[in-house]
Formats: sequence, C-alpha cells, structure tokens
Amino acid sequence: MMGPGSAYMPDYMGWMMFGTYLLWAVITALAVFVVVRLVRPADSGAKAILDARLARGEIDAEEYRARLTLLGASR
Repeated sequence: MMGPGSAYMPDYMGWMMFGTYLLWAVITALAVFVVVRLVRPADSGAKAILDARLARGEIDAEEYRARLTLLGASR
C-alpha cells in the first residue's frame, strides 16, 4: 500500500527538477556575464572616440593626453 500523499510525489518532483535547472541556468548566465565584463575593457569606446577626435584635429595632443589620463583615473 501507498502512504498518504505519495501519489502526488511525481508532480512535485518535476517542479523541483525544473527549479534546479532554472537555478543552474541563472548561475551560468551570471558567470558568463561576469567573465565577459572582466575580459572586455569598459573604456575602449571612449578611447576610440578620443583617437578619432585627435585624428580629425578637433583636439590637440595636450588635451588628448589630459582626457586620456582622466579616463584612466575613472577606473
């Protein structure tokens, strides 16, 4: 004979497994996000803009170095 409530166990087991898979998916996604943020430099876009402005003559070398120093200090 089966005890009280044992007929419902397969339903709950499926939801528990789904929750576990969802938890591991979230942990994996967070790990990938952190690794990507650590590997890719955050200010590469700002430096590229400064390089382009210097090449077009919008800023001189002194202002370029000053802004580049500011970008480095903001990290």
